[in-house]
Amino acid sequence: MAAVDDLQFEEFGDAATSVAANPDATTVSIEDPGETPKHQTGALRGSGREEDDELLGNDDSDKTELLAGQKKSSPFWTFEYYQTFFDVDTYQVFDRIKGSLLPIPGKNFVRLYIRSNPDLYGPFWICATLVFAIAISGNLSNFLIHLGEKTYHYVPEFRKVSIAATIIYAYAWLVPFALWGFLMWRNSKVMNIVSYSFLEIVCVYGYSLFIYIPTAILWIIPQKAVRWILVMIALGISGSVLAMTFWPAVREDNRRVALATVMTIVLLHMLLSVGCLVSFSGEHVLLSQISPD
Repeated sequence: MAAVDDLQFEEFGDAATSVAANPDATTVSIEDPGETPKHQTGALRGSGREEDDELLGNDDSDKTELLAGQKKSSPFWTFEYYQTFFDVDTYQVFDRIKGSLLPIPGKNFVRLYIRSNPDLYGPFWICATLVFAIAISGNLSNFLIHLGEKTYHYVPEFRKVSIAATIIYAYAWLVPFALWGFLMWRNSKVMNIVSYSFLEIVCVYGYSLFIYIPTAILWIIPQKAVRWILVMIALGISGSVLAMTFWPAVREDNRRVALATVMTIVLLHMLLSVGCLVSFSGEHVLLSQISPD
């Protein structure tokens, strides 16, 4: 009964007073769920700032490169090695297409959309779709130009498919390869802060060509002025994506070299646009009709 008599109920007042009276007592602190500790608030603010930097492309992507380096790479002669280049979901493809159609001044296209997971799926199918769009619209354009002529007999020109495929895929692969080699050579002479891999450059060029798909479809409009306006709009959008992407990679170099590099990129893009318009949309027929004998 002595043990039962020792059990007594006490009312606890201030925690500090109780601890002072009983130094050996154990206390449990229960905080208000609505209150957030100061150290946790600072951590949340810090993580929010990091998320904003990553979203805006201000992060140096060190974490992404570290994780990419930790991935187990397969030998290049295996199917798994090339499968990684097509490991991309529909949301990422649409997001990159949207980024190529709406370039953001001052934001890097590679850091915003590509660097986390560069792919060849989007560039491959964009180029394939563009080839067929150019070939089909070219045939329809020639048909509409000669529509009503009694001596004209429509014959489909299937060779335009092979010609368009050669031009588009050569541009989408050879130009990025030459640019990548040039940037590697300049980086050996001048240390640039921004550098791109060959896969990232191919990815940028591939997605920048998407704007030409609807442009090529609208080439069937039998009005020369409308076609040229559409090409100039597409050239301005896609050319700005290329210029804003590759300018940070050369701006630390000699001023003349940097400007010449960007101007060459835009000039080659212009030659592709104008060349496809003149060769496939029937503009060569109109020019031959306008020019004197």
